[in-house]
Amino acid sequence: MADSSPPHRPRPPVGRRRLAARSPIHLFRLGLGWIFGRRLLLLHHTGRNTGLDRRVVLEVVAHEEDGWIVASGFGAKADWLRNLRSQPKTVIQLGNRHHAVTAHFLTPEEGADIMARYAQRHPRLARRLCAFLGLPADGSRAAFHEAGMAIPFVRLCTGVDSRPS
Repeated sequence: MADSSPPHRPRPPVGRRRLAARSPIHLFRLGLGWIFGRRLLLLHHTGRNTGLDRRVVLEVVAHEEDGWIVASGFGAKADWLRNLRSQPKTVIQLGNRHHAVTAHFLTPEEGADIMARYAQRHPRLARRLCAFLGLPADGSRAAFHEAGMAIPFVRLCTGVDSRPS
């Protein structure tokens, strides 16, 4: 019988691992964001309770003509994701360029398609991501599609966009 419990969500790193995980933020602050090319971006967001400026570095899952798609590996309860839901207009830094963006939250079906396409481009990374998140992924398109249903995806659009949130 299949296990219907929700997938295991990893806890954010603490101690030295947290310091290492946050090191790309410092590289962006030093003007070295170009090191990451188009692969990582720095998301500025405002704390929903504190109102303080916060930053997080995210992997770009897909690049589109009018923006970028990122995913929340720590699930729907990640602080940056909850902060964006509260205040979707923000700024990102890609390389050394800043872009004003608006966050649009994708449906699980859209996320599933994005994850399946991501897995085609980066099969090893996709398998490792699924293992890290506690999601099954046997390497098939269907498995990655199912994994994408469980991961929250966000489209960060530049300019005026008529897509629904």
